[in-house]
Amino acid sequence: MLRRLRENGPVVLVPLAWTFATAAHLDLLALRTVLIAHLVMDAIIAAFTVLSWREMTDGVLLVWRRVLVVGLGVTLVGTAALSVDPPVDPLLSATVLGWMLVPAAGLVATGRRIDRRPRAYTLGGAVSAVGAVVYLGGVLAPLSALLLAGLTMANVGQTAGIVAAVYDY
Repeated sequence: MLRRLRENGPVVLVPLAWTFATAAHLDLLALRTVLIAHLVMDAIIAAFTVLSWREMTDGVLLVWRRVLVVGLGVTLVGTAALSVDPPVDPLLSATVLGWMLVPAAGLVATGRRIDRRPRAYTLGGAVSAVGAVVYLGGVLAPLSALLLAGLTMANVGQTAGIVAAVYDY
């Protein structure tokens, strides 16, 4: 059962995480709730990485092991930024951008290495990367419409990639 959860869980967790991030940007969530969510994500990513480490030694799985390790670091930065009062907004923005770009790179690398549905991965990675640029524009402007558009693009791109991955295996 644990193996099945590791194989299929991301297809639910990826869009859920981006939906949660969007809700946080819309100020629908208290900062304490967002901090708790980060702590939960830290634990889930760490557990998933540790439990899958031996299986992720080469090829596409090694790419995703690296995404998880870097992603854990990115999430820990976000957790630290939320743990102080007031939260460190530039680090929070960097955390969001990190989670847009690191999986985008993993998706593009996967698209180059895999025969089945390579476009789903490559396009998903591209959409997520463009979402990061749009989001950054919203951070610098600051324009909430750009922030939300960037978050939505990351959600769509990464969800497309993870759906392709789950249904390929």
